[in-house]
Amino acid sequence: MSTRKTTLFYALLIAVASMAVGMVLASRLDLTPQSAAQTIAVPPMNSAPLTGALDAQTFRNIAKAQTPMVVSIRTEMNARNEMTDFFGGGGGAPEDFFHRFFGQPPGQGQGQDEDQQRGGGQRRRRQSEPKAHAEGSGFIISKDGFIVTNNHVVEDATKIQVSLFGDDETQYTAKVVGHDQLTDTALIQLVEKPKGALPEARFGDSSQMAPGDWVMAIGNPFQFQYTVTVGVVSASQRSLRVTEGRNNDMLQTDAAINPGNSGGPLLNVRGEVIGMNTMIISGSRSEGNLGIGFAVPSNTIRDLLPQLRTGKVTRGRIGVLVTPVPHEDYQEFGLKSRAGAVVATVAPGGASAKAGIEPGDVIIEYNGRPVSSSDDLVKMVVGTKPGTTVPVKVVRNKQEKTLNITVDELDLAAEQGASGRNNRNDNEQPDDETGSGFGISLRDLTPSVARRLQMPNGRAGALVSDIDPNGAAAGFLRQGDVILAVNGRTVSTAQDARAELQKVPAGRIARILLWRGDGEVFVTVKKD
Repeated sequence: MSTRKTTLFYALLIAVASMAVGMVLASRLDLTPQSAAQTIAVPPMNSAPLTGALDAQTFRNIAKAQTPMVVSIRTEMNARNEMTDFFGGGGGAPEDFFHRFFGQPPGQGQGQDEDQQRGGGQRRRRQSEPKAHAEGSGFIISKDGFIVTNNHVVEDATKIQVSLFGDDETQYTAKVVGHDQLTDTALIQLVEKPKGALPEARFGDSSQMAPGDWVMAIGNPFQFQYTVTVGVVSASQRSLRVTEGRNNDMLQTDAAINPGNSGGPLLNVRGEVIGMNTMIISGSRSEGNLGIGFAVPSNTIRDLLPQLRTGKVTRGRIGVLVTPVPHEDYQEFGLKSRAGAVVATVAPGGASAKAGIEPGDVIIEYNGRPVSSSDDLVKMVVGTKPGTTVPVKVVRNKQEKTLNITVDELDLAAEQGASGRNNRNDNEQPDDETGSGFGISLRDLTPSVARRLQMPNGRAGALVSDIDPNGAAAGFLRQGDVILAVNGRTVSTAQDARAELQKVPAGRIARILLWRGDGEVFVTVKKD
């Protein structure tokens, strides 16, 4: 072998060996860059059955092992921001919101500063932006500093600071990575991290939890750091209303949860996270625990994490408000059972309107899957990728019909704004005649009133001018509603509507199509 070839051979050998040594050193020193898949990995879940007996050390051991992964979260926000109670509908002052959820005394955290202007000997007082402070809890899910908490803990926060267990004096700055108002879930990440490794939460399978199972809650209620409480699962899959037409399945527990526990973990007897403490039911005389608390199931959180880490949660919407099929008289819809969802409202220009869905239709199948209830349909729709076209089977006038719907993207904020608009009421002198057995007063719809109600040209009906609060229609019809049809028969006047309502036997339902707000609404009312 020539000298030149020998030199090239050994140079190549040295290069290969250097690369190998470098790779080994990098792997041992953890210098290799993490892949995108590692960054968005969902924490593993233990689905093994919960077995074994409890002893005197069980809960002590859980608290000792799992408290370190719980954090205390303190936020700062502009007090003038409009804050609403995520589950209660809002309406209170910001101070009430903080007091209820975080234990923050009303008015604390607000103040002003003073500047002096040295020109001309004048002093100028400047009111600073009012600030409010609040506290909550959270739990660490990865060594990268990702933390899960409630959306209402960090929503609208201008500053987020996190304290770790055993180091209450040090506060680490955090940022919001993604949030989801529908499940009241948020993912935040530490911008500043401690030198040591962060403890991570271990996840259990929330679908395994059943009433009577032992659970432990850890959090920071009323600023009492890292409080541990123990109880049982009171109910699983408890459906709670989030906004009009949308519910969430929650775990209910009697483990004491108080303001400040929001965002903390609910653990099973293995010390695994099976829920995130979110809200409580409290009495008018006390904001504290009454033994009824709710947690977002851990499986719901895990399913959301990939989207939360991208910064956006995308859900489907088809533009309908649906209600349950009535307990009785479901045969009048042409149904064989109560399975299905009754279409009450179709949003103008929405996916369902474009596909031909009408108020009064009963959706019995969505994308090839049977619809057991209105809640079941909502879950299917929000889980559908926007832009997907799906077949929907409906029952209309006792006949089955299949329509194809292209799913829109859900904008929850816009949807809540639309549902919260006030309905227009007519203030003119009402007709004294009442629809027999329903407790409503009706009168003819005038052109001027129709214009005020923004009804399409040419539409006629009977105006609901008064409601008996103890009548059958209370809670179903409203002042200002316009009855368009009863049991599939179009009505043009108050007399037409009364005649059709009188035909309904006592104890049976009337299927009523209304004009309400800016669109058609379908309701069913049982006659007294």
